Amino acid sequence: MDSTWLQTAKLPTFDPLRSDLKTDVLIIGGGMAGLLCAHKLAEAGVDYALVEADRICGGITKNTTAKITSQHGLVYHKLIGQFGVERARLYLEANQAALAQYRKLCQDIDCDFEEKDAFVYSTDSRRKLDQELAALDRLGFAAAFSEHIPLPIAVAGAIQFPRQAQFHPLKFVAAIAKNLRIFERTKVVELGPGKAVTHAGTITAKAIIVATHFPLLNKHGSYFLKLYQHRSYVLSLKNASEVDGMYLDENQKGLSFRNYQDLLFLGGGSHRTGKRGGGWQELERFASQYYPDAKETARWATQDCMTLDGVPYIGPYSKRTAGLYVATGFHKWGMTSSMVAANVLTDLVLERDNPYTPVFSPSRTILRPQLVVNGLESTLGLLTPTKPRCPHMGCALKYNAAEHSWDCPCHGSRFGEDGTRIDNPANDDKKRM
Repeated sequence: MDSTWLQTAKLPTFDPLRSDLKTDVLIIGGGMAGLLCAHKLAEAGVDYALVEADRICGGITKNTTAKITSQHGLVYHKLIGQFGVERARLYLEANQAALAQYRKLCQDIDCDFEEKDAFVYSTDSRRKLDQELAALDRLGFAAAFSEHIPLPIAVAGAIQFPRQAQFHPLKFVAAIAKNLRIFERTKVVELGPGKAVTHAGTITAKAIIVATHFPLLNKHGSYFLKLYQHRSYVLSLKNASEVDGMYLDENQKGLSFRNYQDLLFLGGGSHRTGKRGGGWQELERFASQYYPDAKETARWATQDCMTLDGVPYIGPYSKRTAGLYVATGFHKWGMTSSMVAANVLTDLVLERDNPYTPVFSPSRTILRPQLVVNGLESTLGLLTPTKPRCPHMGCALKYNAAEHSWDCPCHGSRFGEDGTRIDNPANDDKKRM
C-alpha cells in the first residue's frame, strides 16, 4: 500500500536526459536532499542539473514520517561525550537553522506545515532523561521535562523540544521542484572525475553531489564500512487518538507517534535490514490493544542509512576525490538533515565558509564500536554459502517474508521476488536464481 503522502499529493514529471550535457554542478539523486541542493543552487544563480534514476522522491522521501526537528532521540549527551560541547552545540544549531529555513519556505507553500513540540520519552529510565536534559542545558537549549504525555503507555517521563514542526513532504516537493532543472529516468551507470555517464549521454561538471541515499561509488570513502541500513514501519490509523505533538521512544526498537489531519501515524517494528524485527505485526498488535476502534488507511516501510557515530556524512566524498561531494547517513531524521546537507554542500560548492562543515565531515574518525559490528556482518554475509547473492559486494541475501523481498544484511540492498532492485547501494537487479 502507498504511503499517505503518495495517496494525497501529485508530483510534477520531468523528461529524461537525451544527449550529452555540460553543467557547473551535477546533483545525482532526486530525494529531498538532492532537491533542496538544486533549490539552493538555483537561488544562488548557479548552473546545475539534477538527475534521478526513476522518479523524484520515489525512494525514501515518500516514506518518511516528515518530522522537522533537532530532537533526534537522546543524542546530545552522547555527542558531547564523542565530540565535545562545541561540536555538539554546532550540530544542534545546524538543525535548528534547518527548521527555521523550512518555517520560512513553508509560509508560501501549501504543505500542511504545523508547529508541534517534539518529545523523546523513556519507558524505563528517568536517569537517561536527566542526563540528556543536563547536556541540553550545557548547550543552552531550553528543553523541558514532561512527566505525563498523551500516549496509552506508561513512561518514566519525556524531554520536550518546543516549536519543532511537521509537514506534508510531497506537497512541499511539488512546490519547490516544478521550476528546477531535473531529468527523471536518467540513471548514472559510471562515475568518474568531473563526469557521470548515463544511458543517454555523458554529463560533465565542475562539481558533483551524490545524494543517492547510500553512496553509489564503492572504491572511495569506505561507505560500505561506515554505513548500515535500518528498516522501520508505519501504520496510518483513522479513529485513533490525537497526540498533539511528535513522540519518539529513546529505545531504537520503540514506537513513534504523530498525527496528520485526522490520522495517527504509529511507527516502530525496527530492525537492521536483512535481520528479523517486529515489523507491521508489532504495530498491529499495539493498535489492536490500544486503538481497537481504529481503521488502517495506509501502511508503509522506510529504510534509513545509519552512520558509525550518529552524525550524517555531509561534505567531500573522500580526501582523494576533488570536486565530488556526498550527503548520506541521515538516520531517521532525513527532512532536517536534508536541509542541513543543502546548506553545507551549497557553501562548499561556492567555496563559502560554513561553520557546520567540520561537524559533518565524512573524513572524520571511523574508530567507533559500530565499525566492528558492520565488519562482522559483512564477513558473515560474504561467508554464508547460500545461493542468492547481492550484486553490490556479493553478500548472501535473506528472504523477507513480510515484504516479499530479498534483503542484504551487509549494506541494506533490497530486491523484489523477481530480482528487481528496490533499494540501493546495489545499482543492478539481482540475477535470477
